[in-house]
Amino acid sequence: HPALAVSRAALLPPPGGPGDAAGQALPVESRPFASYGSALHIALPKAPRAGQLLTLLIDYEAGEGPGVCWLSPEQTAGKQKPYMYTQGQAVLNRSFFPCFDTPSVKFTYSATVKVPEGFTAVMSATSWEKQKDNTFVFKMSQPIPSYLIALVVGDIVSADVGPRSRVWAEPCLIEAAKKEYDGVIEEFLVVGEKLFGPYVWGRYDILFMPPSFPFGGMENPCLTFVTPCLLAGDRSLVDVIIHEISHSWFGNLITNATWGEFWLNEGFTMYAQRRISTEVYGLPYTCLEAATGRALLRQHMDATGEDHPLNKLRVVIEPENFGGFCLFLGVNPDDTYNETPYEKGYCFVSYLAHLVGNQSKFDAFLQAYVNRFKFQSITADDTLGFFLEYFPELKEKGVDSIPGFEFDRWLNTPGWPPYLPDLSPGQQLMRPADELAELWAADSLNMEAIEAVDIVGWRTYQLVYFLDQVLQKSPLPEGNVKRLSKMYPKISKAQNAELRLRWCQIVLKNNLEAEYSKVKDFLHSQGKQKYTLPLYRAMWGGSEATQALAMETFSATAPQLHINVQNYVKKILGLGGAE
Repeated sequence: HPALAVSRAALLPPPGGPGDAAGQALPVESRPFASYGSALHIALPKAPRAGQLLTLLIDYEAGEGPGVCWLSPEQTAGKQKPYMYTQGQAVLNRSFFPCFDTPSVKFTYSATVKVPEGFTAVMSATSWEKQKDNTFVFKMSQPIPSYLIALVVGDIVSADVGPRSRVWAEPCLIEAAKKEYDGVIEEFLVVGEKLFGPYVWGRYDILFMPPSFPFGGMENPCLTFVTPCLLAGDRSLVDVIIHEISHSWFGNLITNATWGEFWLNEGFTMYAQRRISTEVYGLPYTCLEAATGRALLRQHMDATGEDHPLNKLRVVIEPENFGGFCLFLGVNPDDTYNETPYEKGYCFVSYLAHLVGNQSKFDAFLQAYVNRFKFQSITADDTLGFFLEYFPELKEKGVDSIPGFEFDRWLNTPGWPPYLPDLSPGQQLMRPADELAELWAADSLNMEAIEAVDIVGWRTYQLVYFLDQVLQKSPLPEGNVKRLSKMYPKISKAQNAELRLRWCQIVLKNNLEAEYSKVKDFLHSQGKQKYTLPLYRAMWGGSEATQALAMETFSATAPQLHINVQNYVKKILGLGGAE
């Protein structure tokens, strides 16, 4: 990455062998590759033998690039001390250290990190040791791709929440984090191991990031980073952790070899998440959660158009030719992030399960799949080839080419999934929510019928589903949203981020100016991409008043947003997001 400056490279003598300890200086040159990174070429004195181990030293300086995020004290929860974290996915770690920054290459790593007094360093590593002079030593003993190396330095402390889990957070958040997650992680891990085989990473710790962290979670091995939005106070958002835990098998253990097949990470992880959720919370609730996922996919495809090239499971990203000075001007993998690999990927994995027709047989296949490809990076052809090899009777039936459901069509044709898993067990939770949304969309409100529905016992995804229906029916007849707000403070005054997002969308779609301040407050309180971008899109697509609100909010909050999120918002607001 242009932000990373290499000053010298040297070939070190073999460990314990003769030679100058400073090594033999080597010529270094940077050659063009893509808009988001160049190729670092280092000339060796002579061609190495196959299998020969080389020890290469590269002196470099980094810190300005997009993968390294420096937060001022006011961007943290405690507002006292600065904070830094790295975010490697998809191709940002090339701005943190020189690496083979592709998910197709896996390696072990170690690091020694010296930080000022009063700060703690943590990394995605299997071992962590504090030495004198506030120096921390890390080792990752399992091979991982570059994007999973992560470092945080801040005023952070930890608390145990299970036999192999602790939570890390700023001191002002640690009590809330402990309370929310005490005992729950181990339960999810045990179910995951039962379904997918041993958890190989040793510890599973969670780090609650500052509010500006752009993602819900980042599955860095041994140390998942999560948004503080998950601290809802009532454990109503813990299933996000199930998603990150599921990556311990799908994504971290078996990895997509290219970002163009991101669904291999995310589609399988969504499937695994919903398998764990079914075991823990039951099928109706899991179907309801999956229905909200499907609604997000619908929104995304409506916004982009179904035939948009990003709405394929196999997206063309990687350059075809790595030779010579090939300059690739294609798609930056970071700009391909959307709902398709998650939810359409989930539908494809569900379709494979449907072809098998027996849940325990498909569970057994997933265990065999993990076992076969663990610690490897693979393509969709590997996955589907193994599926047909594991189920020869399906291969014989030609299930890969059933008209309309061809594997090739799933991978290479954009658009709505050809197969949707049956979510009808969720109907018992959806039906009352659908009926209530209908009542609120009526021209004259039947308050008697509305008051007869008690939403006190509804869990997060039932409320989310209800709000999604209200949003679809919006704008509602004059005055209805105002009454809805008054009637359900559980929704309109919620602290739960999933409810806040949808309430803000409803407020904007219905031009409820009296509650625009809630939109502003929510965007001031966090910078998660999944919450921030839809609200800016809604404001920019609305009235002059909401457009003004968008500009005003962005100019106030831009400094606390992640650089990628800033650029996406600039694009939405027509401010020409910088490269």
